[in-house]
Formats: sequence, structure tokens, C-alpha cells
Amino acid sequence: MRVVIAPDCFGGTLTAREAAEAVAEGWGRTAPDDELLLRPLADGGPGFVDVLHAALGGTLHVTTVTGPLGTPTGARWLEHDGWAYVESAQACGLHLVPVDERPRAAETATTRGVGELVNAAVDAGVHTVVVGLGGSGTTDGGAGLRETVRPTTARLVAAADVENPLLGPHGAARTFGPQKGASPEAVIRLEARLAAMEELADVRDRPGAGAAGGLGAALMALGATVESGAGLVRSLTRLDEALDRADLAVTGEGSFDWQSLRGKLVTAVAGGAAERGLPCVVLAGQVAVGRREAAAAGVQEAHAVAEHAGSVARSLADPAGTLADLAEHVARQWSHHRG
Repeated sequence: MRVVIAPDCFGGTLTAREAAEAVAEGWGRTAPDDELLLRPLADGGPGFVDVLHAALGGTLHVTTVTGPLGTPTGARWLEHDGWAYVESAQACGLHLVPVDERPRAAETATTRGVGELVNAAVDAGVHTVVVGLGGSGTTDGGAGLRETVRPTTARLVAAADVENPLLGPHGAARTFGPQKGASPEAVIRLEARLAAMEELADVRDRPGAGAAGGLGAALMALGATVESGAGLVRSLTRLDEALDRADLAVTGEGSFDWQSLRGKLVTAVAGGAAERGLPCVVLAGQVAVGRREAAAAGVQEAHAVAEHAGSVARSLADPAGTLADLAEHVARQWSHHRG
């Protein structure tokens, strides 16, 4: 069999490359003669720059910017053929906020550093700046970015990892605020603050406006076009060419849940597989999507590492090893070379 292995990162435990290699290692134990095509991917969130650098080449720049808590942090961005690719998580990512500071930072973290990255890219002379959205520790409606970005003739593109609007039950504060440490009371305050931002009024209902705590809306207000981050990476990494040659697609992420079905990477891979009549299997840290919902997204099977390992704690103790063990198990069901 030809198997395309195209996972996202596993939130905070494995990069997309590490996840792909773990799946390949485990799969190879069962089916050593299968041809494995590794295509580590990202949807605009963590890993966006590294995945694109691996696929495109280009020049990596490191810029010191303002982190989410106001302290300096180093952030990489990629320059390739007149385009810049910026990863917002490198400047305002949740991983940059210590766990014990998240309840306070949920209301105060800033996106100023993302604006500084955009300025650095523009200063380098690029004609287009693509801002990957996802994994942020901020819910400031992109206020820090809007206060920082200088007027420019460069084209802006928001590569959103979700389709959520800015406000409401599926908006930035109510959906993602609790994940960033916001209490129920803080969520109410954040929602009110976002609703009061008149400069975002015309774009707040658009898909992707709620990405990265409202950073999507801020970029739209500055004239950015919006693209699916997963779709953009799918194109730039030539995933479709790999799928054209494949018999099976294997993808995955840390948590396969309802958010995965709203613009995340897994659905982009499953959609590409479905277009070709290929089965798609998801290997995730945890699975919270029912079979019917998964099938509607083009996923034939979804397997949880935590369930296979016996517990979440065991899977986290050895993320690569337990993912490889799950891949070895799943390969027995799918490969023509069963041992």
C-alpha cells in the first residue's frame, strides 16, 4: 500500500514532523513493505512556519517581539519568493503563558508582537504577508496588532485555523476563552469588550473572525483576505499530489473534537482523500467525535492514543511511543501486508 501520513502537531507534545515519524515507525513494524509518504502539516497554528519551511525552503528570520505578557520573545518567520509567512502563535501563543498566570493573562495578553512580526516582514520588502492564526493565548480582538501595524501596501492574508465568528456561543471568548484560562466571569467581560470594538463591527460575523482570540477580525478590518490555513498548507505542501498516488490517508492531532470539524487540518486531509475515493483514518491523542460526524467529514475511523495506551497519563508519558504503538495496531487492520 501507499500510505500518506499527514498529521498536525499534537498540542504541546509532538510537532507535526515528530507525529508523522512516530506513525511511520509504528506502521512499519506491521507493514515494512508499505510505501509511506510523510507530509507533516499545520492549519495556521503552531508549526505553521516550520511545516512551510520544510516544504518550500526559503529564508527563516528570527525577530525579537513583544510576547503575550509584554516581555520580549524570539519569533521565526519565513520569507519565500516575495511572500512572508508569520505564525501568530510564536508571538502570542498560549505556550508562552505559564499555567499559573493564565487566569490573569486571559484578559490581558496582547497581540502586539504579531503586529511587530508583520512590520518586520514588510520592512524586508515582501509583497504579501500571510499570518497563520491559531494556538494563541490572547482574546484582545487583535487590539495589540491594530495598534502596532504600520500602513503598508503589502497584501495581508489571514490563514485561519477555525471558521468561528467573533461573538456569540461559537465566538472567540465563549468558545476559546476557557481554554486560555478565562473564568466564566472573565468570559463575560471579554465578550462585552469584543462587542464594544466598533472597528470590528463590519467583520465580526465573518467566518474566521474569532480565530486567535479575534486576531482574524483585526486582520480583516485591516483589509486582509481570509483563507483556510489548512487549505493553504494543503496546497503549498502539495498534499494533493501525494494523495493522487495513495491508497490510504492517515492524519491526526492532539484532540479530534467538534472544533476539528470547523476548518481544522484533519478535515482538510479527509476532504482531499474523499475527493479521490480514498479512506482516511485519524489517530489522535483523544477522540470526542462520534462515528456519524466523523463519517460526514470523510473519516472512516478515528482512534485515540489515550484509549489504546490505557490512560491519558500513559499516553502523555511517552507521546511518540504510544502513538507509534497505536499506528502499529491500526496498520494490522488496513495494510495488505498483515503480520
